[in-house]
Amino acid sequence: MIWNNVARLTLRKALSSSLRSPATSTYLKTTNYSVRTASTSSFPPPRLFDYETVSKNLTVNDAIDSVEDCFIALSKGGVDVPIPMHIGVEESEIAGPGDCHIKGGYIGSTPTFTVKLACVSFYKNVERGLPAGSGIFIVVNAVTGAPLAIFQENRFMTDLRTGAAGAVALKHCTTPEQDTIGFIGCGAIAKNMARAAAATNRTFKGVCYATAGAPEFAKEMEQELGIPFTVLDSAEELCGKSDVIFTQTPGASTVLEKDWLNPKGVTIIASGSDQPTKNEIPVDVLKASKYISDLTKQTSRVGELRSAIQAGVMTEDDVYAELGEVVAQKKKGREGNEIIVVDLTGTGAQDAAIGQVAWDKLSNLSAK
Repeated sequence: MIWNNVARLTLRKALSSSLRSPATSTYLKTTNYSVRTASTSSFPPPRLFDYETVSKNLTVNDAIDSVEDCFIALSKGGVDVPIPMHIGVEESEIAGPGDCHIKGGYIGSTPTFTVKLACVSFYKNVERGLPAGSGIFIVVNAVTGAPLAIFQENRFMTDLRTGAAGAVALKHCTTPEQDTIGFIGCGAIAKNMARAAAATNRTFKGVCYATAGAPEFAKEMEQELGIPFTVLDSAEELCGKSDVIFTQTPGASTVLEKDWLNPKGVTIIASGSDQPTKNEIPVDVLKASKYISDLTKQTSRVGELRSAIQAGVMTEDDVYAELGEVVAQKKKGREGNEIIVVDLTGTGAQDAAIGQVAWDKLSNLSAK
């Protein structure tokens, strides 16, 4: 008992000394920590930001610079990004169907890291008057390991960082002469891709096609962005007229064919495949392309590259570059009339980037 008390006292002194160090105490003050004791109960509860607060205060413009920086950090090995966890909820009398994805990451020398839980494809929710997806971001203090905030984002922040990645791909893998941008799939991600494209100060006209929602998408984007959008009758027609194609569909089947593509060259920015059951781009297009991944170890498992590897037409050695290498100018982007495919599966680095942005911006709001 005496030894236990001595050990406990020694540990408290060590922890107290560490927490009083200049670097640590400065950061703890900036994050509203009041260090009273070294016991675990001294951590304040994380702040909760509900969906309304998140969606009213964050835009895709907030995310673009930080996501671009995170891709550079990835290219330099400065990000710890584990392979995503996937939990499948099979349909039964009491559950499902649905899927849960868990991603996260830490960008070196930043004050927070992020873990994200995203639930998707809970289609029976529609019958209950609820959305099919939901999600939270947990932003954690990288000094103490204590959660700072929980953001009830319901895929809003995920869609923002995906749109920001689209802007980064557009900036570095296309040329200004590619001025007709097509959108296959016209849901929430397509809207963020369009907003992100406009945020790059690119002059373009938009064309769009979807099995549902294209007219509404075109009208909303025209009014919001002041850019003309034309609804087309088929994906084939869209491909023939587009210099850049964003694909963002549920990924149940491929959405275009090689023969449909603009012979002058095209950049395809695909974001619909993020699990092993999804595939938007045919393998012959992938094989013929300058293929750029957001993170090869991930796209080979859950992205478009996975289907090409399974078909035996590509290996990881056929990856031209990761997007961060192009952003960091280690590899060139567009060169001539070529097909480029940028495979965006969504990385934990992007989640860490948007998590930091959200904390920096929303933590300054008045506490609820």
